[in-house]
Amino acid sequence: MQTTPKPKQRDAEATRKRILAAAKKEFAKSGLGGARVDDIAERANANKRMIYHYFGGKEDLFQAVLEEAYTDIRTAEQKLDLDRLPPREALETLVRFTWDYYLKNPEFITLVNSENLHRAKHLKKSEVIPVVSRRFVSMVKTLLDRGVAEGVFRPGIDETQLNITIAAIGYYYLTNRYTGAIVYDRDLMAKDALEQRVDFNIDTVMRLVCLEP
Repeated sequence: MQTTPKPKQRDAEATRKRILAAAKKEFAKSGLGGARVDDIAERANANKRMIYHYFGGKEDLFQAVLEEAYTDIRTAEQKLDLDRLPPREALETLVRFTWDYYLKNPEFITLVNSENLHRAKHLKKSEVIPVVSRRFVSMVKTLLDRGVAEGVFRPGIDETQLNITIAAIGYYYLTNRYTGAIVYDRDLMAKDALEQRVDFNIDTVMRLVCLEP
């Protein structure tokens, strides 16, 4: 028989979620070094003692934020249910999803940038990241194997390399949008520019993977 959570349990979960949400915004804005626990507490409508109680300290809180960010995107990818789609359509869906996710969740890119500055020292300690990452890589491998079996994908494509390429062609464009606007003399974030970019991303990956793009 399922029991209803006690009010204190619900309050604790709500406080923890508020702290994580506030920390995500502060870390995305200021990075690990620039973010202040006082600011996170104020934004979360909590006190510093609660942050230390739930997360230990700023470093541990940053790791928790990273784990949540990666888990969110990996969970959203699983919900695409690519196995129900023909291989070509599934691959296009994944490329388009990745692009749209980066656009809708700019904090994710900023957090990843910040963690790379710290040489992934927080992710190295995480027990969550390897699990969700293996699940995603396995999903793409299954898609590639299915496409090869059906005669639409080239054999021998490494799923990890493909994952990196799909991420990179969207990630680089967005992280360099300000300098790129100067170098290429165009508004890279204009609606038509974004539509052109996702079309180009899809075409690039299809030419890489498909026997007949």
